[in-house]
Amino acid sequence: MKKILLLFLISVFTYPAFAQDQLKQIIDERADEIEEQVIEWRRHFHENPELSNREFETAAYIAEYLNELGLEVETEVAHTGVVALLEGGQPGPVIGLRADIDGLPVTERTDVPFKSEATGMYQGKEVGVMHACGHDTHIAMLMGVAKILTENKDQIKGTIKFIFQPAEEGAPQGEEGGAELMVKEGVLQNPDVDVIFGLHINDATPVGTLRYRSEGIMASVNSFSVEIKGKQAHGSAPWNGVDPIVTAAQIINNAQTIVSRNMELTKQAAVVTFGVIEGGVRHNIIPESVKMEGTIRALDEDMRQLIFKRLETIIQNTAESNGAEATLTIHDGYPITYNDPQLTEMMAPTLEEVAEGNAVIMDAITGAEDFSFFQKEIPGLYFFVGGKAPNREAAGHHTPDFYIDESGMKLGVRAMSYLVVDYMNR
Repeated sequence: MKKILLLFLISVFTYPAFAQDQLKQIIDERADEIEEQVIEWRRHFHENPELSNREFETAAYIAEYLNELGLEVETEVAHTGVVALLEGGQPGPVIGLRADIDGLPVTERTDVPFKSEATGMYQGKEVGVMHACGHDTHIAMLMGVAKILTENKDQIKGTIKFIFQPAEEGAPQGEEGGAELMVKEGVLQNPDVDVIFGLHINDATPVGTLRYRSEGIMASVNSFSVEIKGKQAHGSAPWNGVDPIVTAAQIINNAQTIVSRNMELTKQAAVVTFGVIEGGVRHNIIPESVKMEGTIRALDEDMRQLIFKRLETIIQNTAESNGAEATLTIHDGYPITYNDPQLTEMMAPTLEEVAEGNAVIMDAITGAEDFSFFQKEIPGLYFFVGGKAPNREAAGHHTPDFYIDESGMKLGVRAMSYLVVDYMNR
């Protein structure tokens, strides 16, 4: 009798772990079986990219498939977003999984047979359109995750909210969009999402590798613009005017001291970059005004605010010392992409397991991601999936030669699925 009781107790306490491992085995098998379909989806989206807030056909394709899976689907979220709900067979947490869906105003130069020939309108100009950052792979991977988890919904403890988000690259001028608008429209509610996971493929990380870190993984971003007003004069008599070009040059030079002399760089990285300077129409005319634009990146919120303050001080005082006037406008941007430390610690073993020891703790990067708006509301974990092709130099994201090894997507499908399984059992 004691032996029977002991066996019963062992079965009770080991069953959850057994069921968890069994579900992971099913995930691995199905990820292998649907890999070709995931690649086919990716190629469809790659050949048919659409710009931010204009992802109409992309959204329709996603929604049609999710409806075929029998999920509860909502469309036109934040303009073109698609959200689907999977109710598991058992009670548990609500887990959000996110993929971004927009392309970029880049004309593709790769030699793949599914090369994009698409065009679109960007800032009033016709441009080539390309998935030059891998969002096409993100869509395909999350569709694969939706397929696998839906097939096994009876074993799911909780609810999964699949979030296909538009405009990660930024809404067109004068429009709202992206994760910020999704949050504003209540995507993390009804039901309330407990945690959210997101991934990004990377063309410089070898296939089979995951990269992650706790706390700040990607920087905040703010663009800024500066208008300098001087006094126009003949180039031969600069003493009759106030030169905004010289003032602009001094502002650019002086602003370099913000990072080099004001930032505690042993704490976190920061960047101030001027990317645009416009002024003047003729070689012998000192113009009346100059316009500049730039970007601010930070991995610490206090440092971010200090950059704002110092940039304003330097611009105003430099302009005043030259007799010019200057106006600084800092535009709204994205917060720091911040991986919740407790959630990261909890899920790190999952990343290690699914990557078979190839999960690397990375340095933070000064790129930015609007996944950060979700993380401002609830705990989130964001990580990178390897997509580097062997024997092929990485061209870099947002470039015409951007290239992804499609064999890397299977790990992304497995990783997102494993995170769901392990979180709902913890």
